[in-house]
Amino acid sequence: MTKGTQSGPLAGIKVIDMTAVVFGPLATQMMGDLGADVIKVEPPEGDMLRKVPPMKNPDMGAAYLNVNRNKRSVRLDLKTAEGIKSLFDLLSDADVFVSSVRPAALKRLGLAPEQLVASNPKLITVALVGFGSDGPYADKPAFDDSVQSISGMAGLSMMVDPDSPPSYAPTIIADKLGGVTAANAINAALFHRERTGEAQHIEVPMFETLAAFLLVEHMAAATFEEKPKSFGYKRMLVPHRRPVQTADGFITILPYSNAQWARFFTAVGRDDMLDHPWVTDMDERSQNIGAVYDMVAQMAPERTTAEWLALTQEIDVPAMPVNRLSDLPNDPHLAATGFFQQLEHPSEGKIWTTRSSVKFSRTPASTDQRMAPLLGEQSEEILSAVSAAPAQARDSKK
Repeated sequence: MTKGTQSGPLAGIKVIDMTAVVFGPLATQMMGDLGADVIKVEPPEGDMLRKVPPMKNPDMGAAYLNVNRNKRSVRLDLKTAEGIKSLFDLLSDADVFVSSVRPAALKRLGLAPEQLVASNPKLITVALVGFGSDGPYADKPAFDDSVQSISGMAGLSMMVDPDSPPSYAPTIIADKLGGVTAANAINAALFHRERTGEAQHIEVPMFETLAAFLLVEHMAAATFEEKPKSFGYKRMLVPHRRPVQTADGFITILPYSNAQWARFFTAVGRDDMLDHPWVTDMDERSQNIGAVYDMVAQMAPERTTAEWLALTQEIDVPAMPVNRLSDLPNDPHLAATGFFQQLEHPSEGKIWTTRSSVKFSRTPASTDQRMAPLLGEQSEEILSAVSAAPAQARDSKK
């Protein structure tokens, strides 16, 4: 396959990506990995993520490189009539338009969904927003930290320990989960259009997406209450739910079923626990899960991490060592699957990246068809192609 030639299950799909930072770019990168032709529309100053260090060269920050592969970049000034015309030309034969610009601003530019589909009825339009348009927060700005706060994510730490302050998850989970959700929604809309011919508008809000994600397990007993109030899945919220310290490191040991707990206690010489309700009754164990986990923590220092891994593998009980981020390149499973790739970037030299985690037997995803582009790198290529298209259309009618 020639580099720059798209392959994958979305080959032939044209996506106009007018998003920035991580939420939108991650969604469109996932589509690019699956073969879509993603055209990244950037303002004259570029996506602000370009300027976030570390970087080797200006406007090519590491985080930008990690969410903008398999895209072409065009630089447009939408404050000018020429810029707006060029964008409309790009959208005339596009399949998807993804934007993280506020809906009111899009409307002022003539880019509201109803305005766009009037000229391209097959266009799927996508609004990536902080908060759903039908709620009182609709016009509020949204960032990952603020969405973690309002969604309940930051407050989970207080449910674990009432005396602790709220804390953020040490990753931009609202942005990244929003991106994954958006990619899934767009692909579903493409499938619907394929079957029915109908395009549609999609709205993906960060707040509602993260709140729904958290409440899968944390709705808990509130599921059954007339006025929900008893939130929180206890196993996730006990202080003892954490990796345990071994004789030489840390490990996660996780018996889950009655049979696994029985095998675990047998293997560590605690036959006295085999008839205990904490082992034989899942409800009893759930009510006392913190104490059960504490028993494991008290035993853990008696063996090394390697000894625990060998024992738990022998008795078929889930267990894994604790990796630091710096351990991941040497993880034997990730090495065997080719998860990390060192690629040659035209301007940045050799860079490390991760491959798509999804495997297709007939239409494989690819992470190296295009490296993350320089600002406006393909502007001439893209704009000359769309300006030539009307002339070709006129010639074909003669």
